[in-house]
Amino acid sequence: MRLVRWAVLAAVAVVVCGAAWQYRDQVAAKLGFSVPASAAEKETSPAASAQPQGRRGRANPGGPIPVVVTVASPKSMPIIVEAVGTVQAIASIQLKSRIDSQIMKVNVEEGALVKEGDLLFELDARTLKAQLAQIEAQIRKDKAQVEQAKRDSTRADDLLTKGAGTVVTRDTNVTNQKALEAQLESDEAMRQNILTQISYTEIRAPVSGRIGSIPNKAGTTLRVADNTATAVLATINQVDPIFVSFAVPQVFLPDIRAAMTKGPVNVNAVIDEAHKQSGTIAFLENSVDPMTGTVTAKARIANANEGLWPGQFIKAEVVLGVEASALAVPTPAVQLGPQGPYIFVVRADNVAEVRPIAVSRTQGGETVISKGLKAGEKVVVEGHLRLVNGATVAEKPAQNEAPKPTQPRG
Repeated sequence: MRLVRWAVLAAVAVVVCGAAWQYRDQVAAKLGFSVPASAAEKETSPAASAQPQGRRGRANPGGPIPVVVTVASPKSMPIIVEAVGTVQAIASIQLKSRIDSQIMKVNVEEGALVKEGDLLFELDARTLKAQLAQIEAQIRKDKAQVEQAKRDSTRADDLLTKGAGTVVTRDTNVTNQKALEAQLESDEAMRQNILTQISYTEIRAPVSGRIGSIPNKAGTTLRVADNTATAVLATINQVDPIFVSFAVPQVFLPDIRAAMTKGPVNVNAVIDEAHKQSGTIAFLENSVDPMTGTVTAKARIANANEGLWPGQFIKAEVVLGVEASALAVPTPAVQLGPQGPYIFVVRADNVAEVRPIAVSRTQGGETVISKGLKAGEKVVVEGHLRLVNGATVAEKPAQNEAPKPTQPRG
């Protein structure tokens, strides 16, 4: 019984499949599918053989392919070299004590913006001030002794002139005077040394900038011989102006050097699409890195708003000049094939034509074409998926563009 049942089911399946194949055109029409031509019709139909073959091997089965086009026209385009840059402080100074002392007062908060000369830290200066008072008293004593020695030398000269004195006495007085003058100079030098050490008790900002963290507070004892990280009172980064360091391929080095001989070379530091700061190249490394084939450059950029922060990664744009009549198209119009880049150009008869091109550069969402395109030609921007060489196309507005109103018929 089981074998009979399977035989009946197989016979029914064969009958159903045969009927479906026999009436396939009618079924497809009922379901709304287009009915392909038979093999004989394809061979005998001149219109079918003249249709361009689509990417699925069929000839525009749905009519013209809708595409979005743009007209290529000359425009002014800057010549820009792009690179990844790192923001660097022009000066990054670590503040350390130059004498053994104790912090008496901290006059700045962490992260504050300081100006050159601001008093940041005060150290204990009482011992040094006492030494200063002692040496100043010694200097006054030295001056009194020098004045007395001068009077003695003058008196000895007078007596020797009158024949009442001796040469030995005169020379002894002169020698004593010179010794006292030398002692005075030594004490004055000692005084200057103490004044210098007293100046070390007031730690001021060497440059204007942003101060970092302050690990040492009032009461901390500082040692000059301490080389640990805690010996650093604070670090000041000069942030206005600021450096942007970047590396460019060595192929651009002649162009950059040629532009620098003509004047300042502008550099844009691009933080994001809405934030961009400009400056000029301030430094170009004197050698090419043989490991990477790049040369390092630094741009000095005004940073009053502190939009650039030390250590930040940004995009650097080196502006080498402006090409007055560059032929540029939107970058999505450029396709890449086995033979290189190409575009689809729409001819006057609304037929797409593949056109190999040479790309000069890509920037700001546009590609500058140096060869393969003429001004005034229409280039396909959207709708490449079904396009092939020789396909018929129909222009349509872009998604963000309102459709053009149709003219009313009379």
